[in-house]
Amino acid sequence: MPAPTALLRRPEKLAEAEATPLPQDNDYGDEILVDATSATPSVQQDTAAEHLDSAMQVDEEGRPKFPPAKEAEKSLKVEARKVFIPPHRYPALKSKWPKIYPPLVGHLKLQVRMNVSARAVEMRTSSYTVDSGALQKGEDFVRAFCLGFDLEDAIAMLRLDDLYIETFEIKDVKTLNGEHKNRAIGRIAGKGGKTKFAIENASKTRVVLADQTIHVLGGFRNIHIATEAICSLILGSPPGKVYGNLRTVASRMKERF
Repeated sequence: MPAPTALLRRPEKLAEAEATPLPQDNDYGDEILVDATSATPSVQQDTAAEHLDSAMQVDEEGRPKFPPAKEAEKSLKVEARKVFIPPHRYPALKSKWPKIYPPLVGHLKLQVRMNVSARAVEMRTSSYTVDSGALQKGEDFVRAFCLGFDLEDAIAMLRLDDLYIETFEIKDVKTLNGEHKNRAIGRIAGKGGKTKFAIENASKTRVVLADQTIHVLGGFRNIHIATEAICSLILGSPPGKVYGNLRTVASRMKERF
């Protein structure tokens, strides 16, 4: 049996080895041949770099230009919300229901129903819903009506994006009991609701007095103005002084806008 040739050859013997034909005997099948693809990694890298340079487009200022992204198919994800109706607002909801659901269905493209057994308004998205925040807007609209705001004021939350509701209680400002709390509520409302209407007109907000709970609907800055006036009345400031401050604030708001 002849001895196998050495696998590692010196450089000076390389040309001679290439000229010598390989033996055809099966005893030389244990030799390891170098793969041509693994022997030329630099050639593959250069080819990939040339392909990347040809695909990359550069504008006049040297910035890369990329093709527009392809629109991926959006998967339909159905979300649902349930708003429970307080007992004292349930009759008003039943009477105003023909005017409540058209904005939810027509404007927000939501599926709405009133669950009579659970006394709740149920909403969910559908394939026709376009706005991603439609479900949250619908919930805020129904909650605003349940808190006691008029239907027209609650519908404004569907049309405008910068309307919020601030809720606080009299005890959050000052601890009052008995007749002191009743007098504070009377100072906020005024005779025939005059003080409350003055605060709403000056600050461009809507105020709801639900016993010792106060709800304010409006913009962020307007809510702050109305809250400051209400807190002053709770702390004992006379209505005349509050009126004067509201006139000053209203004049400044007119000059600003």
